[in-house]
Amino acid sequence: MSIAGADAAGAVETGEPQNLDFHPVPPRKLQPAGYFAGNYSGEHVAGTEFVIGALFAGAGAAASDVILGLLVGNLLAVLTWAFITAPIAVDTRLTLYAYLEKIAGRHFLKIYSVVNGVMFLGLAGSMITVSASAVRVFYNSAVPGAPIAPQTGMFPTDIRFVLIALAVGAVVVALAVLGFKRLAQFAGAVVPWMICIFLVGALVLYPLLAQATGSALPAVSGDVFWQVLSTQVYQPTPMEGAFWSIPNEAKSFWSIAAFAWVANLAMHGSLGDMTLLRFAKKKSYGWFSALGMFIGHFVCWVCAGAMGAGAAYALNTQIGLLDPGAVATQALGLAGVIAVIIAGWTTSNPTLYRAGLAFQSLNPAWKRTHVTILVGLVTMVLACSPFVFTQLLGYVGWMGLILSPVGAIIVAEHWLFPRTGLRRYWTSYRKSGLNVPAVLAWGAALAIISVLYFGAGVHQFFLLLPAWATATIAYLVLARSFGAAKQYPQAEIEEETLAMRKAEEARYLASGAPIDESGGHTLLWWGLQAIGFLSLAWMLVSGAQLLFVDAAAYPGALAAFRENVIWPSLVFFACAALAVIIRGEKRELS
Repeated sequence: MSIAGADAAGAVETGEPQNLDFHPVPPRKLQPAGYFAGNYSGEHVAGTEFVIGALFAGAGAAASDVILGLLVGNLLAVLTWAFITAPIAVDTRLTLYAYLEKIAGRHFLKIYSVVNGVMFLGLAGSMITVSASAVRVFYNSAVPGAPIAPQTGMFPTDIRFVLIALAVGAVVVALAVLGFKRLAQFAGAVVPWMICIFLVGALVLYPLLAQATGSALPAVSGDVFWQVLSTQVYQPTPMEGAFWSIPNEAKSFWSIAAFAWVANLAMHGSLGDMTLLRFAKKKSYGWFSALGMFIGHFVCWVCAGAMGAGAAYALNTQIGLLDPGAVATQALGLAGVIAVIIAGWTTSNPTLYRAGLAFQSLNPAWKRTHVTILVGLVTMVLACSPFVFTQLLGYVGWMGLILSPVGAIIVAEHWLFPRTGLRRYWTSYRKSGLNVPAVLAWGAALAIISVLYFGAGVHQFFLLLPAWATATIAYLVLARSFGAAKQYPQAEIEEETLAMRKAEEARYLASGAPIDESGGHTLLWWGLQAIGFLSLAWMLVSGAQLLFVDAAAYPGALAAFRENVIWPSLVFFACAALAVIIRGEKRELS
């Protein structure tokens, strides 16, 4: 992905008016493949990767279970995007909000928006906490003598950290309210640097972990590499009871695969990414989600686990007692601190914006700015307590699980209704503001989740399929009894309109008429690209060199790397910023 090519890779760049747009995307506004490659590459390399990767390393799973579980789970996520989310998005060309209102009514949409908004609040707050953990490191360097300890408990133990979290939160909220377009583009542009940071951080601490196994340096054989993974990064502990039970979070192949599948359930299984994929020329663009899953949710998670294990060994502590700021600093010095700040911000900023939009949908007359400020204040309070980021595995699992029945309802109405003699969009034909069967089906799925979790002790990672099946069956049965099987004159008109829109779109694309693609680039832009990626190559080569030093030279080489890695990082930032400015000016002139 190019430095500035990622500026298409975030919903914040466009200000996300799509969430309030209730009309199909016209053919001329469709986006090329690169837009989705950039988006998925960038969306899933962020603050959550620092946290989740380290949590896996401390969960007590075997290395083979982690590696295979992540591969299988991420593949399931990609398949969900490719075969469910993308086809429905391309077929309708609508946002999730628009399609959900068409299916379930405006009052159902309000219920969904509140639930969705509350979930986004917690996620945004946790990422502000992640950024605050890096600022804590800055504070300890600037004010020696009384350092702030890493905050990894349920609640903060130092008022100074609370003040730092509030200050960081205030900046994030201000940026979300002001919506600086160039700043959002820059956030997307630094994704290649973030990927490099994860890789280099793991590389430079690998020799330390190899020494912990008793291996002599340099230790570059495959046997030593696997020994490091299986004894230092991932240290298996016995499971309590069956693998599917509540105490065994991320301890087995099955639980890890299930988590990797449900980690982004809100976007694929709950169809949140309809908002993005409705711009795709082809439904096959859903496969670009593989870039995010296997770069962000595989490579970056494993690298973050290695960094966490290395930092814990160097500091003679447990990985669960370290925050992301402490981990990144141990591996990368000042560059690591900056990486954690940027990673937390690039996740919290768009998440906070989406939370504001979700609540604004309750009353479009409310000003987005005012809603975002109010939402931001709540988020700032949540950010003061580390409990969300320390429990992030469970939180994102619940987030997707609670919303997943809505995805099941949409899939049932879109694909199963025509095959079972039911009328799609029957609620809209009845002029009803609330699809009661949809509410009951969602409630039934949540009831099954509660019974299995609290009654049978089934871990939340394994509840997706029962919840999805319950919502689907309940909705099909209830919708039929509430009138979905009746004949509606509007149904034929709706299907004809849909067929005409699809035919017009097909003719437009077949004609070779232009779509909303970015134009060519200037020589200066390409020069900045080259310099930026050369700086990343310098970082990777410098980090890889530490793999080949002996035990006597390693401490000095690591210290020198930590001190110097900031310079190529600054070069990359400068190139990224200039490329964003040049690209933006070119678009404004075109």
